[in-house]
Amino acid sequence: MHATTSTARRGLPLHIKVMLGFVLGTVIGLAVHATSPDAPWVTHLIDYVLGPFGQIFLNLLFMLVVPLMFSALVLGVAELGDIASLGRLGWRTLIYTGVVTGAAVLIGLVCVNLLQPGTHMSPELIQKAMSSNLAKASEIATQGNQLNIMDLLVNIVPHNIVSAMGDDKQKLGIVFFALMFGIGLVMRPTPGTEAFKNALHGLFEISMHLIGMFIKLAPYAVFCFMFKLCARLGIDVLLSLGWFVVTVLLAIAIHGFVVLPLWVRFMGRMSPIAFFRGSQEATLTAFATASSTATLPVTLRVAEENLRLPRKVSRFVLTVGASANHHGTALFEGITVLFLAQVYGLHLGVGHQLMVLVLCILGGIGTAGIPSGSLPVIAMICGIVGLPAEGIGIILGVNTFLDMCRTALNVTGDLATAVVVSERSGHAEVPDTLPTEGGLGH
Repeated sequence: MHATTSTARRGLPLHIKVMLGFVLGTVIGLAVHATSPDAPWVTHLIDYVLGPFGQIFLNLLFMLVVPLMFSALVLGVAELGDIASLGRLGWRTLIYTGVVTGAAVLIGLVCVNLLQPGTHMSPELIQKAMSSNLAKASEIATQGNQLNIMDLLVNIVPHNIVSAMGDDKQKLGIVFFALMFGIGLVMRPTPGTEAFKNALHGLFEISMHLIGMFIKLAPYAVFCFMFKLCARLGIDVLLSLGWFVVTVLLAIAIHGFVVLPLWVRFMGRMSPIAFFRGSQEATLTAFATASSTATLPVTLRVAEENLRLPRKVSRFVLTVGASANHHGTALFEGITVLFLAQVYGLHLGVGHQLMVLVLCILGGIGTAGIPSGSLPVIAMICGIVGLPAEGIGIILGVNTFLDMCRTALNVTGDLATAVVVSERSGHAEVPDTLPTEGGLGH
């Protein structure tokens, strides 16, 4: 009786509410597009109600990302206790991230070579897609022309931490600054630094509590996002780029449901069923927000409470991962570059495709963890391989939906990395009460 009353009081789990918001927003949005796509009331509803509400939701999360990232990473480094442990953990994280991100890009390149999505688009459809997104594509191309790989690497070390906090493209600078701060705490154990560490604990707990309050708005926000997307574009845009969408979703599915489960099972010694069951809330939140950075608080909580990963490992790996471990983004970048090459009739040989693979791995690390953060990086890679960067306008119609899908893979990949690093570092902590088969344990 008590259990029944408790369940009734709690209501539906958050991830179920997010899925309901996604389904309702999609169905109602498509219905509105089919019946009255250009009605003034639809425009007013999107511009003055649904659009602002969704943006405010994202702003609430982004508002607390910097204090959360800083406090979580500094505390994670400080809890390791010595610089040698930090070095081993850092190298493991870097190597595993590079290997699995490379596998994701390789899967994308194989899929795009097999399905050849760029050859299924007629010149009329290409022109129509380009003309409808010309202004946005030109803006993204300009941003891409201003990027280069060396700048991404140099900006890891910020010359002004305050400006880095206000620039989504410099989140890796905050990670570096937090790492240095954590190392300083480890090297200088005094009453003053211990007091500062306690203050950071308070900052972390406050940030997590506030974001826990804000995240309850996620089902309503994802309804707004999907209604806006479907009411304005309808299903025609999705169908017109169907081969491209299928290619991306197939590659994401292979990496997410084949590679990651095998990796978690054999390298992390965790049941894939337990892993997906424990991480589903973070995955759906990432899908709803299309931002690995905004999903970070949920990812941290899921890692500690559901997957039972040690804090000193999960905080380090996941905080770094939110800025640098983008499996889905790197995969999408590789597919998009080769897709545009096929559209323009440019044959990229094995050597050029290997170069694209390396650029996508580096680009995935340097991509801002915000909605559509990968587009300027794709424009930059297009420029390097000799493609017109403005061609990115072809895929803008379906980018929002695919952005949600690849962000979900990014966050799932972060959690898989945390599982493997915890196991391989010898830090895995599994309570005796945790079931090992079908539950949430190793």
